[in-house]
Amino acid sequence: MDLKNLTIKSVREGIEKGEFSAHELHKKFLKLIEEEDKSLHSYLSLNETVTKEDRPEGILGGVPLALKDNMSLQGSVTTAASKILKNHVAVYDATVVRKLKEAGAVILGKTNLDEFAMGSSTENSAFGVTKNPHDHSRVPGGSSGGSAAAVAAGLAVAALGSDTGGSIRQPAAFCGIVGLKPTYGRVSRYGLLALASSLDQIGPMTKNIYDAALLMNILSGADPMDSTAAQLPVPDFTANLSKPIKGLKIAMPKEYFGEGLDGEVNKVVEQAISKLEQLGAHVDQVSLPHTKYSLATYYILMPAEASSNLARYDGIRYGLYKKGEDLLDGYLQSRSEGFGDEVRRRIVLGTYTLSSGYYDAYYLRAQKVRTLITNDFEKVFEKFDVIVGPTTPTTAFKIGEKEDPLSMYLSDIYTVPVNLAGLPALSMPCGAVNGLPVGLQIIGKKFDEEKILQVGYNLENI
Repeated sequence: MDLKNLTIKSVREGIEKGEFSAHELHKKFLKLIEEEDKSLHSYLSLNETVTKEDRPEGILGGVPLALKDNMSLQGSVTTAASKILKNHVAVYDATVVRKLKEAGAVILGKTNLDEFAMGSSTENSAFGVTKNPHDHSRVPGGSSGGSAAAVAAGLAVAALGSDTGGSIRQPAAFCGIVGLKPTYGRVSRYGLLALASSLDQIGPMTKNIYDAALLMNILSGADPMDSTAAQLPVPDFTANLSKPIKGLKIAMPKEYFGEGLDGEVNKVVEQAISKLEQLGAHVDQVSLPHTKYSLATYYILMPAEASSNLARYDGIRYGLYKKGEDLLDGYLQSRSEGFGDEVRRRIVLGTYTLSSGYYDAYYLRAQKVRTLITNDFEKVFEKFDVIVGPTTPTTAFKIGEKEDPLSMYLSDIYTVPVNLAGLPALSMPCGAVNGLPVGLQIIGKKFDEEKILQVGYNLENI
């Protein structure tokens, strides 16, 4: 049994044929993680209670999956990689976790991330840095770096991540796996520790396109516990994967191929796009003129929402609490010790932009620019089926290389606009530069995950 190359499909086939049992598989994965994750540090905690079933029922019966540690798993420590929640035990399952369990999945454990999903490298975790499986001197990306590294290293068959500004797609690109950020509202956020509520989405991180589509079948749908979950029917995302893409209209935004994009990454991405043309798709250049404002817009709106969401972590209701001389001193001590530098930076920035003197000048204006960015995409989608380009401007950078927060933020330049517009987007491996993976990003219309999965599947097969 080749554990590291198992897919959801091959696990199900192996269990059904009696080649191995779910019990045996769970034990083998726990042993593999124990042996190999010491140097990688993709997991923060493990589910040591081995499943007793040999052939569990369900679409995912016996499939070993990992969860990013900002999703509630009942009875499990759920930390969001923050000291302020280091002893917090979840009392309920997130909706996505409940759905995975109902489908028969085996939860291996919780993976590392940037604290409260704030970062692009998983260097901001309070519990240590995760390494890139392709080169341990480099980051796996973030904030879902632990999930990406676990899947890429074969320490999980698949995993869930969350994406606020690229946190599924960017680490997927850095680690050479498939990562899908669904349309905002396609997947319930109930049980996800919120960063920015108008941007966050949970999605699959897998070894191939088919597995991502299969997980989308399970994760998607309305949820009475989440008012932002769309009341729409869920299609079978696996049904049309192999449908030819001949005649499909594909857009290449010129803003995604300009200054800042590494030359070698550019070559690999353009080679992948030329393969789409070989499959019969029509590719044309377009413009998304407000892309240049997307990072500034994102880093006003996201910290504003984060500062509001993180106000609940006061150390009194739950989380770390340090007794001070008075109530205010207790708050200050708990938060200064509980929150890391990046989290404090974003809370301060968000509180500033929401303050009475600056709300109109920053927050309100950013919301208006967000509308312009959304309108850009809508105009392109009037004539095109999907948009393609690089997921990231470079390959994975070295640990400690991005000391300046602003240079770190630039690694999200191609992913952030998608979240601002609430669109679905997929990152898939399309080649390598000096042994490091390069990701191709495929962006679709709202609630048209089927189309981007179809394009990705066709490309993957050649």
